[in-house]
Amino acid sequence: MALAGCVAPPGKPAIGHGSIAPPSPSVVSPQGSPPSVVAKRVIVVDAASGRVLMAKNADERCAVASTQKLMTALLVTESGSLSDRVVIQPSDTTVEPTKLYLKAGHSYTRGQLLKAILVRSANDASVALARDIAGSVAGFAQQMNFRARSLGMSNSNFLNPHGLTQEGQYSTARDIAVLARYVYRHPSIRGPMTIRSYDFRHGNGKVSKLTNTNRLLKRLPYATGMKTGTTRASGKCLVASGSLHGRTVIAVVLGSTSSSVWNDSEALLRWALESPQLVRPVMALKVSH
Repeated sequence: MALAGCVAPPGKPAIGHGSIAPPSPSVVSPQGSPPSVVAKRVIVVDAASGRVLMAKNADERCAVASTQKLMTALLVTESGSLSDRVVIQPSDTTVEPTKLYLKAGHSYTRGQLLKAILVRSANDASVALARDIAGSVAGFAQQMNFRARSLGMSNSNFLNPHGLTQEGQYSTARDIAVLARYVYRHPSIRGPMTIRSYDFRHGNGKVSKLTNTNRLLKRLPYATGMKTGTTRASGKCLVASGSLHGRTVIAVVLGSTSSSVWNDSEALLRWALESPQLVRPVMALKVSH
């Protein structure tokens, strides 16, 4: 069943970050109904204006898995120089399951660990950065929630920096889109998200090849990254961005399946960016009082 008619709820015409951006000279919308998708919760937004192009259960609270690492990445970039060094502690190494197997006592720059988070979703790197920045995972979670509120994410509660399931931790497709749209403006985050693979050098000189968890980077020529996530509680999740013909859109897909998450996300980006576009002057959208 197609998702025709799934639009932003009244009073929520656009995804912002605490304030509404001034309108562009025209509003561009894909023509035709959006594709049918398996995912339980979806939203597609224009990255520049925040305009919601389609939505499905976008305000339903749920586990969002590692997509919340976008908030971790944001706080890392806002907490000082990425050249600052982080010494790995024993407590950083116990988290499972996706990890780099970092060793206590080894030292890395914040930038090195941030890159590993964005490309390979490394949980031990996430914990190390959280502890380094806030003193503890709990302290970092408080910072995550404070920053979320400042961005206008009113329907999220974060308890850890990596997204592993924890009772009382949740967000929504709409809130993650708010976060993703803001994060996309940061070159220090946007750059690593586009890397398909690279060599990570451990503190003992060992080299591990890290391959990006986002398969859309290989499937879609104009895909520009963002973040994957998966747990039993969340299902398969993907925040995906794409840029074509001078426009960038962000698709948040939550609660999909292993066989559908890539098809869901690709279909949404293709619909938003490749389908014939309807351009309407902003003046035509104004309502007379």
